[in-house]
Formats: sequence, C-alpha cells, structure tokens
Amino acid sequence: MGTLMPATPTQTLYVSVRRDELRQLKDERDQLRQQVAHLNQLLEQARLQGKPASL
Repeated sequence: MGTLMPATPTQTLYVSVRRDELRQLKDERDQLRQQVAHLNQLLEQARLQGKPASL
C-alpha cells in the first residue's frame, strides 16, 4: 500500500483578458477549427481513395 497524502484544497486562478484580446483569441480559435476540419476532410478523401496520407 502507498502512503496516503492529505487532499489539498482546490485553487482558482483568475486572469484578466481585454475585450480585444478575447476577440482575437476567438478569431484564432475559429480559424484553427476551420483548418482542422479541412485537414480532416483531406484525410478522409485520401483514406477513401486508398492513398497514404501525406502532409
């Protein structure tokens, strides 16, 4: 049996983000989601055609 460690209380981290920074992060997130969707589509097409996927 291992040594039991006492549970530590949960800590919360607060971060300030300006509105323009939040908008930029959301835009980047949306762009990355579109890129992932496109890459998934290319992989699916390659898989259906029986070709090895190359990036």
